[in-house]
Amino acid sequence: MTHVSPAPAQETAKSADGSKALYGGTQSRRITVRDIARAKERGEKWPMLTAYDSMTASVFDEAGIPVMLVGDSMGNVHLGYESTVPVTMDEITMLSAAVVRGTKRALIVGDLPFGSYQEGPVQALRNATRLVKDAGVGAVKLEGGERSAHQVELLVQSGIPVMAHIGYTPQSVQAFGGHIVQGRGEEAAQQLLRDAKAVQDAGAFAVVLELVPAELAAEVTRSLHVPTIGIGAGPDCDAQVLVWTDMAGMTDWGGRPPKFLKQYANLRQTLGDAAKAFASDVVGGAYPTEEHSFH
Repeated sequence: MTHVSPAPAQETAKSADGSKALYGGTQSRRITVRDIARAKERGEKWPMLTAYDSMTASVFDEAGIPVMLVGDSMGNVHLGYESTVPVTMDEITMLSAAVVRGTKRALIVGDLPFGSYQEGPVQALRNATRLVKDAGVGAVKLEGGERSAHQVELLVQSGIPVMAHIGYTPQSVQAFGGHIVQGRGEEAAQQLLRDAKAVQDAGAFAVVLELVPAELAAEVTRSLHVPTIGIGAGPDCDAQVLVWTDMAGMTDWGGRPPKFLKQYANLRQTLGDAAKAFASDVVGGAYPTEEHSFH
């Protein structure tokens, strides 16, 4: 028998961590909130994308995206609304179920839309339970810090994992008066810190920070034992999320995309070119041909 010296402890630990990584890990089961917590302990950064349908979700799942948010951003990018406010529980539930069906590994988080939890913890529990039971999501997300802490607490006590969302909260766009960076100035920064700690203490497993100064987001990230997920919140958050249509260049920004956005493809042009090529072939008689015909 050939003797093989054991690998150094540090190398072994590193290999074990690599197999459990949220992105690039080898386990095939569904990712859970415990996996999210362990990633924070390892100092691992990870990506999150939105998804609104089974086919797109399956592509992201195969790409290894560990967490997908069925966001109320569907109102803007999928359903044609001017904001997220009109999105209903019926719409969120239907599309969340589709995303769950299209995935095998990712943790699917369903957004609680405007008007589904603001009345209080009991309303929040009723609607979050619907997302878990009818759509099969592994967690829910809701907006607000201190003002939503009681909702977070009841959901978590009832066995429903909660992702919190503070900073710029799109459901409050009318109150904010636009897409405005939050947490600037000492008073606003202290309030954001209080909001972050309030939802963490209430039991949230992660906190989304949207449109927050990078230095403040870094301070929040250091002060919390749960991971932060940034969108327009600088590089020091534990994770980063983008709306997938923004990330892939489907959204028409009229030449003025938000500062935080990096586009990784130009699918709007790709799909447009494909549609034009198809139309040209049909008009010119080049499609269908004999090879596309039955006899």
